[in-house]
Amino acid sequence: MAFTPLNALNSFIAVARHRSFAAAAKHLGVSTSALSQSVRQLEARLGVTLLTRTSRTVGLTDAGQRLLENAGAAVDQALESLKTVSARPGEVTGRVRLSVPAVAVTLVVARLLPRFVERYPKVEVEVQVENRFVNIVAEGLDAGIRLSEAIERDMVQVRLTDPGRFVVAGAPAYLARRGVPEKPQDLLHHDCLCIRASTSGARYAWELERGRKAWRVPVQGTVTTNDTELMRLLAVAGVGLLYAFEPQIADELRRGSLRLVLEPYAAAVPGFFLYFPSRAQVSPALRAFVDVAREMATGSRQRA
Repeated sequence: MAFTPLNALNSFIAVARHRSFAAAAKHLGVSTSALSQSVRQLEARLGVTLLTRTSRTVGLTDAGQRLLENAGAAVDQALESLKTVSARPGEVTGRVRLSVPAVAVTLVVARLLPRFVERYPKVEVEVQVENRFVNIVAEGLDAGIRLSEAIERDMVQVRLTDPGRFVVAGAPAYLARRGVPEKPQDLLHHDCLCIRASTSGARYAWELERGRKAWRVPVQGTVTTNDTELMRLLAVAGVGLLYAFEPQIADELRRGSLRLVLEPYAAAVPGFFLYFPSRAQVSPALRAFVDVAREMATGSRQRA
């Protein structure tokens, strides 16, 4: 069997993840022409086309997608292993790359990272904050944080928070002006802070439930965004009703600047989980991160 150089394979993986030769070359610290030549040599060696190239975009062929999914994590692991050679015995080095949604930043990540960085100062942590669903294997990430309902079943899951609820809330001034909705259908007659889904680009229908019955309400309003912080600020200002993960607005509910409405219809969710591929070999850096995450989650539940 022909030998496939690791450097050429790493070049392809970088281009596939960045969907750009220029961005991948900058990431790897090489010239665009050298990177392009490396990928072409790999394609010639394998006898297949891995990338589709146009003047503006770079895409993956079916063969390229399979190679990225099957080899990406293994190459990452091999390169990461080289970094550990110079580490002192017992010292953890390397990098952990995470995908997290905006709602998890304050509730989870901002509490977890200080503890981890203090304990493992030689580990680099890269956090990509995105609300879209991310294929962490294809995009070269080590782990993600999501509500468990959004996690593929073949992933290892580590609980980070207790279960929670998605609730509807409004400022007292708004409720005094527009009235209090009593049932899910009433939301159709209210100004709602609409959520733009990052994956599909469509407006998100608010999900409510009571017992075995569920509703997806296509709410309307003058403001649409995918920024949770902006929605919170606008809700407090009385612009419209807000749909949010309850812990995210706990301070506002405690102060009275927001009030829950339709509480019997609040949708329950399992909570946030750290997840990573079950078939991948876990690096020492990721293993350390998982241990600290478990420790923090256990401590939080015991205090509760």
